[in-house]
Amino acid sequence: MGTTAPGFCVEMGMIMTAKLMMLTLCLGLTACASIDKWDKAVAAKQQAEDQAQAQMQLKNTPQATVPVIPAGSGNAPLYVTPALYDGAAYQATRMAAQKTLPTYLPQAQVTVNHYIQGMMHDLVANLDLVKDGMIIGVTSFVYLDGAYDQADLLGNQLSEGFMHEIHQFGLNVVDFKTTDFIRVTPKGDFVFSRDFMELREEQPIEFVLGGTLVAHQGGTLVNARIVSVASKKVLATAQSFIPQNVANAVLPSATQGKLYLKQGE
Repeated sequence: MGTTAPGFCVEMGMIMTAKLMMLTLCLGLTACASIDKWDKAVAAKQQAEDQAQAQMQLKNTPQATVPVIPAGSGNAPLYVTPALYDGAAYQATRMAAQKTLPTYLPQAQVTVNHYIQGMMHDLVANLDLVKDGMIIGVTSFVYLDGAYDQADLLGNQLSEGFMHEIHQFGLNVVDFKTTDFIRVTPKGDFVFSRDFMELREEQPIEFVLGGTLVAHQGGTLVNARIVSVASKKVLATAQSFIPQNVANAVLPSATQGKLYLKQGE
């Protein structure tokens, strides 16, 4: 057996040591890169889980709503108690929410009916008493400084418009001008009448909706209210201002004996 020179052994040992150090360094770098990738993957997974959990909590959290008792399975009205009524801010929210109901039909054009809708929102929002089966009759609106037994076309249209809005809100409304028969004539078939002798003497009306009008510069002021027939207690009130151009858009129908002039082109 030959002997190995001491210098050669030392040199080989140094080479092996260097190789081991390089291998350890490579393994360390590889491990660091792997750990970094692992940390990024864990962080991304945690972020995704946090986002999913936040979305789930948001979905399960009940959204804040206005203090409105929603309509039930029947035709129950939407209303609030006076203690929860907070004025203009509530009205804006209430009107926006009402427009989402499938049974609600907002007016596409600004007519008298547009202002009737707004007053109906106010009436229902501050209605003191709402009970199942309550029956409302709607009367003509009269001028505050005029005779209370005479109404013009605007006052009668307000009555017709409120009758529609009451039904839209799910309240019971009675048209007491409906007779018990259909009158068939050469000029048409009629069931409505303003002759009290042709109408029922007793009507199942518990509450009436009516009001007064005031001619104002630039338009007409409207005061509407719901009153109990038995106690005369005012249960709800509303006010509005109808611009003159909107009120003037309500035109009387042409009748015999009257000549309407039309401006030529």
